Amino acid sequence: MTQLGWAELQFGVTTIFHFFFVPVTIGLSFLIAVLETIYVRTKKPVYRDLAKFWGHLFLINFAVGVVTGLLQEFQFGLDWATYSKFVGDVFGAPLAVEALAAFFLESTFIGAWAFGWDRLSARAHALAIWLVVLGTSLSAFWILTANSWMQEPVGYAISHGKAVMTSFGAVLTNPQLWVEFPHTELAAILTGSFFMLAISAYQIWRKKNVEAFSHSFKVSTIVAAITSVLVIFVGDAQAAHLVKAQPMKLAAAEALWNTSSKHAPWSVVATINAKKHTDPFQIQIPEMLTLLAYKRLSGSVQGINQVQAQMVHRYGPGNYIPPVAVTFYSFRTMIFAGTAMMALAYYALYLLRKKRFIQKTWFLRILTWAIALPYLANSAGWIMTEVGRQPWVVYGLQLTARGVSPEVSVSSLDIELSLMAFIVFYGAMAYAAIHLWKKAIQQGLDPDPDFEQRADEPKDLILGSTGAYD
Repeated sequence: MTQLGWAELQFGVTTIFHFFFVPVTIGLSFLIAVLETIYVRTKKPVYRDLAKFWGHLFLINFAVGVVTGLLQEFQFGLDWATYSKFVGDVFGAPLAVEALAAFFLESTFIGAWAFGWDRLSARAHALAIWLVVLGTSLSAFWILTANSWMQEPVGYAISHGKAVMTSFGAVLTNPQLWVEFPHTELAAILTGSFFMLAISAYQIWRKKNVEAFSHSFKVSTIVAAITSVLVIFVGDAQAAHLVKAQPMKLAAAEALWNTSSKHAPWSVVATINAKKHTDPFQIQIPEMLTLLAYKRLSGSVQGINQVQAQMVHRYGPGNYIPPVAVTFYSFRTMIFAGTAMMALAYYALYLLRKKRFIQKTWFLRILTWAIALPYLANSAGWIMTEVGRQPWVVYGLQLTARGVSPEVSVSSLDIELSLMAFIVFYGAMAYAAIHLWKKAIQQGLDPDPDFEQRADEPKDLILGSTGAYD
C-alpha cells in the first residue's frame, strides 16, 4: 500500500478501537445516574449496590477510553500534519474546549463519585454522577463539532493557504452538527442500555443475584425501548440532510449509480459492480428512498455518475466516488443491528410487563450475545460516515491524499511500524479490560448475606409474590 493507505488504515483501526469505549462511557454513566437517583428517592439499598457494580465496569471502560483517545489525537501531528496545518485554526478550537472544559469536568466528578461513597451525602453523590453525564455529553458535543465541520465546513475563510475561523457561532450552529450530535448521543445511551441489559440477562440466566439484577434489567429495558425508537428518528433526519449536504455519500450509501425518477426505491441488499457501475442483483422496496429523503412519495435522488460529473466541473478532474460497497453495506449493517436491538428491547419490555422474563432462558441467552449489536452498529455507522465522505478529508476543501504528512517526514515504514505497535498495545489493553470486566461480572454484586432479609426490599417489586427465583 501507499503511505496514504497505511495512514488511513492506522487512523481507521485506532479510531474504531477507541470508539468501542466512548459510547459505553456516555450511555452507562447515564444509566448509573438513573439507578442512583432511584436510590436517593426510594432509599432502597439494592439500587446503591447496583450503582456500585455498574460503576466498576464504567471505570474500567473509562480508563481504556481515555488512554486510546489521547493516543488518537497524536496522529493529527504525526500521520496528518498537512491536514492539521491546513485546518488547525478551525478544527483545533472545539478540541481545545473539549479538553479544557468538558473532559476536566468529567474527570473531576468521576473522582468525586468514585471516592465519595462514604464521604458525600446521597444527594451530593448522585449530583456528582449527573455532572459526569453532563461532562461526557459535552465531550461528545465538542468532538462532533469538529467532525461536523469536516463533513460540512462553515464559518471559515481561506487565508494564506489555510482555513481560518470567521464565525464560531456558525460552527456551533452547523446543520450537520445538529443532526449528528443527537444521533450519536442517543446511540450511546442505547449502547449503554444494551450493555447493562445483556449483562443483567447473563446474571439472571446463571441465577446469580437474580432479584437485584432484575432491577437493572428493568431500567435498561425501558431506556433501550425508548432510545431504540428515538435513534431511528434522528438518524433518519441525518440521512435526509445528506440530500443537500453530501449527495455523493447518499448515492453511494444506496449504490444508486444514476439519478432516479421521482419514485426512487430503497435497496435492502444488492450485489455491487463498482467497475461497471451496476448492481446486478437487488431486492428493493418501491419508493422508499424517495420517502426517506423527502418525506413524500415524489422527489428525484441524484445518482453517483451525475454527482461525479458535477464535482469534476466544480473541483477539476478526479475520482470523487467513495468506496461504494463499503458505504452501502456499512449503512445497512447499522440499520439491521439497530432494528434488531429495537425488536429485542420491545420483546424484553413485553416479558417484563408479563413478569415472565426470568423463565425465558433462551431469550436471556440471546440478550447476552446481543451485547455485540451496539458495537456493530456504532462501528458500521462511523465507517459509513467517514468512508462515504471520501476522497475528502474536509468535504469540498481538502482531499484526503493532500492531508497526509509529507513522506520525507513520515514514511510508509514509519506508519507500518507504529501501526504494529498500536495493535500490540491496544490488544494488551483490550485483554486487560475484558479480563477485568469478566472478573467483575462473574463476582456479581459485593457479597451481602443480609440482602435477602432486608426489610425494605419487597419481594413482589418485580418477581411477583413468591420471590423464589434465587
